[in-house]
Amino acid sequence: MYIQERSRNPRNLSMMLDAAHIIIGILIVALAVISFLNPEDHMLLFPVIFLLAASLNILNAVFKIRMSGREKKKKASGILVLLFGIVLLALAVISAVSIWWG
Repeated sequence: MYIQERSRNPRNLSMMLDAAHIIIGILIVALAVISFLNPEDHMLLFPVIFLLAASLNILNAVFKIRMSGREKKKKASGILVLLFGIVLLALAVISAVSIWWG
């Protein structure tokens, strides 16, 4: 009996990435509005906002790198987006540490 391996269709991956962009984008905007209305009471939301932005960039970078194939320019742009995601992740950690131990 032959069992076919399931491979992800690029169209499905693209749709999942778009859904993640919409959901995480709405969360970021909502948390930013809440945190800027009263920053002293909602300081803990800033690391969460940076963490969500980092996860969105890292997700986008992984998708770009996986879909680039042999194209070096697309792979380089994916690596650049990944670096921005890592910077945002570091910013999330720095802001969390400064809020909790500051």
